[in-house]
Amino acid sequence: MSENIKENQDFNQGDAEPFRPRIIALANQKGGVGKTTTAINLGTALAAIGERVLIVDLDPQGNASTGLGIDRRHRDCSTYDVLIGEAPLREAIVATAVPRLHIAPSTLDLSGLELELGTARDRAFRLRNAIAALNDNHAEGQDFTYVLVDCPPSLNLITVNAMAASDAILVPLQCEFFALEGLSQLLQTVEQVRSTLNPNLSIHGIVMTMFDSRNNLSNQVVADVRQFMGSKVYDTMIPRNVRISEAPSYGKPVLVYDLKCVGSEAYLKLATEVIQRERELRTH
Repeated sequence: MSENIKENQDFNQGDAEPFRPRIIALANQKGGVGKTTTAINLGTALAAIGERVLIVDLDPQGNASTGLGIDRRHRDCSTYDVLIGEAPLREAIVATAVPRLHIAPSTLDLSGLELELGTARDRAFRLRNAIAALNDNHAEGQDFTYVLVDCPPSLNLITVNAMAASDAILVPLQCEFFALEGLSQLLQTVEQVRSTLNPNLSIHGIVMTMFDSRNNLSNQVVADVRQFMGSKVYDTMIPRNVRISEAPSYGKPVLVYDLKCVGSEAYLKLATEVIQRERELRTH
């Protein structure tokens, strides 16, 4: 991981585009914490309040793509093709059933990306360069305002690409005993990327997932994380909710599957909180 960062620090160049989307990576090296579920449903909630959102699926398992109804047989151009330089990002993007929400799907080919890129000197900046051209030559109203990057559950070259390309990291954190241990490792990686590849990278926030108010452990984990991370923890917590779990099997976000369930309400609140933090960042 650190080798990926060190080898590529000389290529951290380039100015921001005059108009560019806000890029937020959803990252946690632990699996099963709700990264993909949060990417799908936060993206849907942001689109519902008027943003034009692109989800970039960087997990070789492709669950974000499946969860938004993109059949594996219809992923002719994927984020793998983009990262190896065979296609521009716009070519990989497909519309979803949700208005204003698009996705660049992934395939299992991504699992071999690190070996394929080898020692290419720009290998940590493939995603950043692809996103930099995303809104070029498109009419007003067709540009994306948010890009959400769904990272794999590991700290590898793909995750480094996501962090090097992003303005901020959103960390889904499951309400479980080892939550803080995993968070510490992730924060160290963010600091490494900030010091070598992307000095503007920040922690947008930490969202507690799979929260069960009846469970003493859940409440204790939330208290510990808030004590450790303070205001970086969002007020919104994502509850354990069977409707959230069911929705992906139908290829739908939970907000489409059951708008009135507590899971949908939580993601709408999270989207509002994300937008509020964005406004605060712009005024400082």
